[in-house]
Amino acid sequence: MKMFDVYSVHDVSIVTGRGSWVYDAKGDKYLDMYGGHAVISVGHSNPDYVEAVTGQLGRLGFYSNSVVISQQAELAEALGSVSGLGGDWQLFLCNSGAEANENALKLASFHTGRRKVISVGGAFHGRTSLAVAATDNPSIVAPINESNNVIFTTFNDLNALEQAFATAASDGGVAAVIVEAIQGVAGIKVVEVEFLRAVRSLCDKHGAVYIADEIQCGCGRTGRYFATDWADIRADIYTMAKGIGNGFPMGALAIAPHIKPRKGMLGTTFGGNQLACVAATAVACVIERDGLMNNAFEVGEYLMSELRKIHGIREVRGRGLMIGIELNPDFESVATKLLFGQHVFVGTASGGRVIRLLPALNVSRAEADVALAAIRKVLTPSC
Repeated sequence: MKMFDVYSVHDVSIVTGRGSWVYDAKGDKYLDMYGGHAVISVGHSNPDYVEAVTGQLGRLGFYSNSVVISQQAELAEALGSVSGLGGDWQLFLCNSGAEANENALKLASFHTGRRKVISVGGAFHGRTSLAVAATDNPSIVAPINESNNVIFTTFNDLNALEQAFATAASDGGVAAVIVEAIQGVAGIKVVEVEFLRAVRSLCDKHGAVYIADEIQCGCGRTGRYFATDWADIRADIYTMAKGIGNGFPMGALAIAPHIKPRKGMLGTTFGGNQLACVAATAVACVIERDGLMNNAFEVGEYLMSELRKIHGIREVRGRGLMIGIELNPDFESVATKLLFGQHVFVGTASGGRVIRLLPALNVSRAEADVALAAIRKVLTPSC
């Protein structure tokens, strides 16, 4: 048997990691400024994380949601604290970001009795049925995923948002609006505060559910736990994954108190298992104890300030440690040159025209300087 060939991969095998550094099979060292798609939030092989996971594995790896799992209550308390949502909010645990968004959309439909969903142009919400239908990329939407229940509105366009609500009104109304406060896959595009506040206002007016997709932009990455927090509003459902488990597969929904559960409404075999819960609890506790949201904001501001001084960069955008670097058109293969020439991992978007920086939240300023020096060298070879 061989792997189903759907990934474009770099010819490098990473075998170990520590903090913001990873090492390949030959022992070569790389600075990880991408965190495996924003997954590594507290650093590779974080000691608290390793101790929590290995300790739990030595006691019990898994039992299903048919029994009381005390680790779920511990995680709910930790997430309520670090996010600022508190104890009245509800938690549903699953296995991935796509699954989190699937369940959020389904829950919104249950809650409102409606089927129409408003999504934003450029959105990426996952590759499964409902999530991919709400994703603005026809190339990954199979015919079976096509749906006339999703209305796409123009990015940061308040009039288009209002029109989408009006369009849905004649067909039963809007069940949910799903929004990434910062679109990662689209190239680190920041949704304006006014747009997010309009989503909140229109959801309140029309009785719709506001789903904040925090899969990539959440878990402290922007300097606040949820990127939506920068608009000083609350969503009705927050979806989380990626950084919540620091590499352990996990997804979650934080659900407002007014949305009521019923038995059998949602379900999962592996979601909220003992190992996943202790992993995510360790992550939440490290983020809060070590002030990693403040670090993410401060190091991110420093990075963006210095990046704007580098020749060859058209625009720098983002918040905290979610940074997009849009390059001038004459630059090519920059991510590849950084990886193999400078031993720095970065991500890309828009066909390589945008470099994405998504490092661990505890990346240091000194490590940021290493990345800046590498970027300067690639973009300005005479440096």
